[in-house]
Amino acid sequence: MRTARPSAARADSARADADDGLGAVIEALHVASARFPFDAERAAARRPLPSRESVAAILDDLRAVLFPVHFDAPSFSPANARYALGARLDRVEQALAEQAWRGFGFTCDHVGNRDKCGACAARAREVARALVTRLPAVRALLESDVRAAYEGDPAATFIDETLLCYPGVAAIIQHRVAHELHRLGVPIVPRIVADLARASTGIDIHPGAEIGASFFIDHGTGVVIGETCAIGARVRLYQGVTLGARGFPSDDEGVPIKGLPRHPMVEDDVIIYAGATILGRITIGKGATIGGNVWLTRDVAPGTRVTQAQVRQQTFEHGSGI
Repeated sequence: MRTARPSAARADSARADADDGLGAVIEALHVASARFPFDAERAAARRPLPSRESVAAILDDLRAVLFPVHFDAPSFSPANARYALGARLDRVEQALAEQAWRGFGFTCDHVGNRDKCGACAARAREVARALVTRLPAVRALLESDVRAAYEGDPAATFIDETLLCYPGVAAIIQHRVAHELHRLGVPIVPRIVADLARASTGIDIHPGAEIGASFFIDHGTGVVIGETCAIGARVRLYQGVTLGARGFPSDDEGVPIKGLPRHPMVEDDVIIYAGATILGRITIGKGATIGGNVWLTRDVAPGTRVTQAQVRQQTFEHGSGI
């Protein structure tokens, strides 16, 4: 017996039901996107957010500008070095101005049409030029970081190896850029830079963290450095280290208060081994060594060596956690 096929009317009806269901989904998603996370006026203005893809391309150009021999080898030669550098810098400045404008424009109180706000556009051009002018100082810091990685790891056979292959070096390159943008007050873009670094290295450094010269993260996966951390010179961290906050003070309505110092201060020449967790606005004194898997919420005096055994003993003696 031949199986009866659905009639054309039944097929049309089924498609209509499916379309109705999809239409409801589309409508629900559209309404949700219009109300969150910004208000209706801002949604109506259709302010464009910075683009992760464009920011990633800017970072590629910046790496080539900062280390052309390593990251721009195909086009680099003594004859065209200055031309190639100038072309890259011009592209960085133009692209960064666009992304910075998107950040400023999205947070701007002026609500209008899709045309660029003149003040936001001017400010974006200023910060793009400011970042470019700071690149020699950024390069000097990064040279110290690369050398610290080479000198701090006996497995490194060439200094170029640390620049090309080490996740800690890759993360600090992007952090130095993100921190400059953060200092310049650019919204959103520094966080995108930081998240791109986290996605590729497993190292999460907030752009606001202040980090001194000759900084080295060995191995690196799982390192977290909070927004208000202040790290001195010649500091070395290993994988799984957290420099975090103990808590988040709130206002009368229960909303976390922003911008308060709440992360550790790490002085010069400190070593923090794998898995250590250091929380709160405490100070790790100059030259201290923090052992693996230690949990700290108290200051550490300069030159002190802290181990798990010491932490357990203090906890036992004082009857409370460190």
